[in-house]
Amino acid sequence: MKYSIFTVMAPEFTPEELVGKLAPLGYDGVEWRVVTVLKKEKEISFWSGNKCSFSLQTLEEKADYVKSITEKENLEICNLATYLKVDELERIEKVMQAAKVVACPQIRVSTPFYERGLNYNDLFEKTQESLKKVEKLASKYGIKALLELHMGSIIPSASAAYRLVSLFDPDCIGVVYDPGNMVYEGYENWQMGIQLLGEYLAHVHVKNSSWAIEKKDENGIFFWKPTSARLKEGIVEWKQVMDDLKAVGYEGYLSFEDFSDVPTEEKLAENIEYLKSLE
Repeated sequence: MKYSIFTVMAPEFTPEELVGKLAPLGYDGVEWRVVTVLKKEKEISFWSGNKCSFSLQTLEEKADYVKSITEKENLEICNLATYLKVDELERIEKVMQAAKVVACPQIRVSTPFYERGLNYNDLFEKTQESLKKVEKLASKYGIKALLELHMGSIIPSASAAYRLVSLFDPDCIGVVYDPGNMVYEGYENWQMGIQLLGEYLAHVHVKNSSWAIEKKDENGIFFWKPTSARLKEGIVEWKQVMDDLKAVGYEGYLSFEDFSDVPTEEKLAENIEYLKSLE
């Protein structure tokens, strides 16, 4: 298995600063965050003012630059992680074109989120119809489109994702397995889900999460909420996940997406050391 950083977790660093830190720590690649920038944001956080992201609007013209700063440090670009919806076909095509330039084999696209009041079956069918068109683009450019297991979405679990993608060519459509997200919603036995996804398993996000009591009401009822946790302190037993991935012969990337309160430089060093100790 190989190791990368999803750059969402390093908001205070510029791309050049980040790649300079990765290779000496044993990283093999980078998963670049690609986001639509609507305005300049002053506050620096994971989700706003993130300096380690590339703009969707300028990605094509900056593609050579992205490739050069990454390859200079002998790193691969393992994924371009966008937030594009599966029906944003023109934008998805442009990202795939950029992926070809930077020699990146895959990009992430987003499935719809589900809320009460919506009809799940309608969302599912519309998403599959859009994915048919995404599959054609993926085949045209030789770039796989990845769907992430994500709480709140129509595919929070491995089985839900498999139901969605099983009609498609696994060379064109794949799944990002994310145990940390599945603590929030979608938990299934790790080995079972990994086996079920089979050849659709294309990428793995690494983080951890836990549940905490949010409040207790006047009737003595406890209300719980999920939250980010440090990698060694959450519910996901990463040793078991690693063993289950190895059992199916997974040789792809483990990409850190750590939203815990540990300073970024510490996470960069400690997380990879920990996971390598579990191999």
